[in-house]
Amino acid sequence: MPFIATRLSNIKPSPTIAVTQKARELKAAGRNIIGLGAGEPDFDTPDNIKEAAIAAIRSGDTKYTPVDGTPALKKAICAKFKRENGLDYTPEQVTVGTGGKQVLYNALMATLNPGDEVIVPAPYWVSYPDMVLLADGVPVPVECPADTGFKLQPADLEKAITPKTKWLILNSPNNPTGAAYTRAELKALTDVLVRHPHVWVMTDDMYEHLNYDGFEFTTPAQVEPSLYDRTLTVNGVSKAYAMTGWRIGYAAGPKELIKAMGVIQSQSTSNPSSVSQAAAVEALNGPQDFIKERAEAFKERRDLVVSMLNQASGIKCHKPEGAFYVYPSCEGTIGKTTPDGKVIGTDEDFVTYLLESEGVAVVQGSAFGLAPFFRISYATSTAELEEACQRIQRACAALR
Repeated sequence: MPFIATRLSNIKPSPTIAVTQKARELKAAGRNIIGLGAGEPDFDTPDNIKEAAIAAIRSGDTKYTPVDGTPALKKAICAKFKRENGLDYTPEQVTVGTGGKQVLYNALMATLNPGDEVIVPAPYWVSYPDMVLLADGVPVPVECPADTGFKLQPADLEKAITPKTKWLILNSPNNPTGAAYTRAELKALTDVLVRHPHVWVMTDDMYEHLNYDGFEFTTPAQVEPSLYDRTLTVNGVSKAYAMTGWRIGYAAGPKELIKAMGVIQSQSTSNPSSVSQAAAVEALNGPQDFIKERAEAFKERRDLVVSMLNQASGIKCHKPEGAFYVYPSCEGTIGKTTPDGKVIGTDEDFVTYLLESEGVAVVQGSAFGLAPFFRISYATSTAELEEACQRIQRACAALR
């Protein structure tokens, strides 16, 4: 009898984390590496948020808190949802976890029975399918090709729904593509869900504030109020507030679901860091003006990267509406040969070639469920992005 649980045979370590670790190792070995794999803002956490954390430490706010969040943070989250999304929640409808990933995982663990299906539009964040599998569910990828802007189409959603469907996971703006759904596009999808009352929607809104060109962010429960009672609206402070390491995610939804998620958390991690929660209160309640300033910087980087990648031979790059990723096609490089005689057969071959030949670390599209593409995070300096894109252009030009 094997010692390691068989459920682990169905999943794999996060490819994005693996790429980031590989880049770190190569840098430590002396290679000149530009890492564009990590989904992490390069901006620092704002000082007012840091000071709130320091004040919490000095005041002795370093003890256990309620399992799924302090009253102060839950109150701030309710105010955020009302202020920014027009959604009314009470503290009893709110849960706080150690990052958005734990919140999503708790929800799936609390609701999925063996064989339950979860619709996952592809390209998807790498963790969605594996979390479903760990919860004994069945991920149902639905391909969203480039010619749809990488967005789920209502007819494809309708086709994917079966009597076993329990959730649709919807991520907008999207990781890895940056695609964001307009209100009209969301309404078309929620119209489908209204016709299927057994299907719940889990919205991952982590990149809500990172959108460009006048895009108006909306979330499903806001667009279709009749879905309020079967929607889990997930968000966090990691991306907008540059607080990835603080590990605070949150969600709001029906009380029964929130209570069940709390049971899962009570027997796993218990409460998130008390200090991080105090910092998150300040993040949500404090000044918000810096968010737009940083979003403008990300927009400029997006425009630079899209322009330079579209000048690379064999690369086509769609301009996304949000987040800090682009998802270029490398289809034009497939079948070509590298200077050392290797044939590029897959997007994984292509990203390996970029890393080995030019020291640029990106993530293959197959990890996100749609090939042949690759993901670039442009959450780094303009100088590094220019250099990285020049290296990619050079690598593509060298293919024969």
